[in-house]
Amino acid sequence: MRTTFIAKPAEVERNWFCVDASGKTLGRLSTEIAAVLRGKHKPSFTPHVDTGDYVIVINAKEIHVTGKKLDQKIYRRHSGYPGGLKETTLRTMLVKKPEEVIRLAVKGMLPKNTLGRQMIKKLKVYSGPEHNHQAQKPEPLELCKTD
Repeated sequence: MRTTFIAKPAEVERNWFCVDASGKTLGRLSTEIAAVLRGKHKPSFTPHVDTGDYVIVINAKEIHVTGKKLDQKIYRRHSGYPGGLKETTLRTMLVKKPEEVIRLAVKGMLPKNTLGRQMIKKLKVYSGPEHNHQAQKPEPLELCKTD
């Protein structure tokens, strides 16, 4: 009789991956990062256990988008007070906070529960080519060659 393998949180082995976002399309990059954060690239993937790896994204300010998204994509946030809705376009977000653009795109592709909030903490995004995680010896992440 065969039993289904279920990963246990204490037995999960986590690796570090580094991704260069320069010239990559935002959505295609985000889906692959979300899959690595969830652990879907591992044979021990279990949906209700965080089996994913850490991902470092560098050169976030050099991300590419298609179509008219630079002016038509709008990020909204609300302060909780009346009239507190703030709207920002993708173009201004890339100038002010390019790290947040990738983080929000990946966050939207993760589960909307405590497991997803735990997974997004393993994403480290930097606007330039430098990061401070050399001690973890990150491996370059091979992405699909669709771009």
